[in-house]
Amino acid sequence: MPMAAAHLAGARSVLDIGCGEGQVARLAAGLLGVERVVGIDPTWAQLAVARERGGGVSYSQGVAASLPFPTASFDAAVACLVFEHIDDAGAAIAEVGRVLAPGGRFLFFLNHPLLQTPGSGWIDDRILGEQYWRIGPYLVEDKTLEEVDKDVWIPFVHRPLSRYVNALVEAGLVITRMEEPAPPPGFLARAAEYAEAATIPRLLFLLCVRQ
Repeated sequence: MPMAAAHLAGARSVLDIGCGEGQVARLAAGLLGVERVVGIDPTWAQLAVARERGGGVSYSQGVAASLPFPTASFDAAVACLVFEHIDDAGAAIAEVGRVLAPGGRFLFFLNHPLLQTPGSGWIDDRILGEQYWRIGPYLVEDKTLEEVDKDVWIPFVHRPLSRYVNALVEAGLVITRMEEPAPPPGFLARAAEYAEAATIPRLLFLLCVRQ
């Protein structure tokens, strides 16, 4: 959230793609100078909760691969841990490029496509006396279902980073900054099993500008 706030500074109109219950959208709406925030999500239940929580945000039902907005409607867009759940990521990124005005920015947060590949994890090899981070089959595009809560399943799509970067290029989005933050102390305090892997980023952030 602090990263999103820092990189949205100066924006006037913001689109939160895959807004869920509206946490990032509410953050954007509270920033100085922001005049309009729209959150879009395919799930009515999530949007109902977002509307209940208010925060000066407008919400719309829809999908990222077909955004229901005119060309050049926003000067900033954000997608936080969303594109891993989208089947046609190329079409969705093309839509981001379409709805951003020239010079507009795209805040793109992903589970790290390399270091969080399915099958990756911390290995404590007691036979060899080594500890290391195993990387799963990175180049294999893979779709799985993950249970995020009891009986609540969502798709997770792994793609190599090149698929995202090339789609950004094709959409006229130029990467101007990349960050791979370490897990924050608060996360490690709640998930002690990750403490030994604190040097392995879980998140990849790309800041892109529409040409």
